[in-house]
Amino acid sequence: MTTPYDQLDAWIDAHFDAEVGFLQEMVRVPTDTPPGNNAPHAERTAALLEEFGFHAEKHAVPAEEVKAGGLESITNLIVRRRYGDGGRTVALNAHGDVVPPGEGWTHDPYGGEIEDGKLYGRAAAVSKSDFATFTFAVRALEALGAQLKGGVELHFTYDEEFGGELGPGWLLKNGLTRPDLALAAGFSYQVVTAHNGCLQMEVTVHGKMAHAAIPDTGVDALQGAVVILNALYEQNRLYKQVRSKVPGIEHPYLNVGRIEGGTNTNVVPGKVVLKLDRRMIPEEDPVQVEADIRRVIETAAERFPGISVDIRRILLARALQPLPGNAPLVQALQRHGSAVFGEEIPTSGTPLYTDVRLYCEHGIPAVIYGAGPRTVLESHAKRNDERLELEDLRRATKVVARSLYDLLA
Repeated sequence: MTTPYDQLDAWIDAHFDAEVGFLQEMVRVPTDTPPGNNAPHAERTAALLEEFGFHAEKHAVPAEEVKAGGLESITNLIVRRRYGDGGRTVALNAHGDVVPPGEGWTHDPYGGEIEDGKLYGRAAAVSKSDFATFTFAVRALEALGAQLKGGVELHFTYDEEFGGELGPGWLLKNGLTRPDLALAAGFSYQVVTAHNGCLQMEVTVHGKMAHAAIPDTGVDALQGAVVILNALYEQNRLYKQVRSKVPGIEHPYLNVGRIEGGTNTNVVPGKVVLKLDRRMIPEEDPVQVEADIRRVIETAAERFPGISVDIRRILLARALQPLPGNAPLVQALQRHGSAVFGEEIPTSGTPLYTDVRLYCEHGIPAVIYGAGPRTVLESHAKRNDERLELEDLRRATKVVARSLYDLLA
């Protein structure tokens, strides 16, 4: 006997070439962030959605807010699909902004090229893939013609790389959406219910410029910065002794990802700027973490006479903590993930941070699930030759469509 799940699977298989083509179009419009000129991608996405009969509301974030956030343009999209009275509204969120491609690619990062069953391109795995997963899962659900209650909203947003406050955070803050449950883009095979928090800071080390021929007349900001760097890196040894109880999350970590300074090779550097990223496990208090880092920096600076430091917080993203109401979504994804992938699908945490936390901060139970490999490493996310196994895209779409049917039928 043919079940609704069989019918959903069959529709997705029959339209899979179109889904792959849709994803290729998503990849081919660059959304490098920085600089963050992301409105053109939203326009292209909205036009393609219209071809499916999906009207995308365009919510442009005011230019002054975008500029203050360090980006150039953001237009967030909401597609609202209403069914019968009552029932839940389930939001499906994916972000279109990405880090720049960097070097070392063997495929065009904006080509959407397919080789050996994999689609290559920046954001092919994270998370333009789930623009396709979520769109075609909803199309499959509606093609079923079943009597449904509640509704689905597609939230396609463009500020995850900078924290999400101008993406989902902006939509929620301005009362443009209030779903009952939220599913955000992630990786296949596991249902993620918790993730790390992230604190990013900018540390400016001030010294005194001088001619390199008479260095004693200056104060070398770079040497001062090295003292601070060594003190920060020493913290990682201590962090490894702090263990999270959340499966999939191990310990805190600190990374210095950018260093700028100096004016020329024959000049003692008068200023050096460090940008650091501190990943916080769910059990940590962000206020205490920031206070501790400031103390480490200031204590280290005192050991190098003549320098001063300015410390500025760039980003504070709190950890994702599971809300009790997420059980229906978690259970549906696990049940159908097991059926489609042929293996047990666990819940877990991830050392990433994402903008899905913002839904939970507004009291909306949310989890992470979508197309992608088992691990971030396998996807090459944020590295050269990011790729997605097309069969993972197919299977994730089936899992999401089946889960929506359970939640809304």
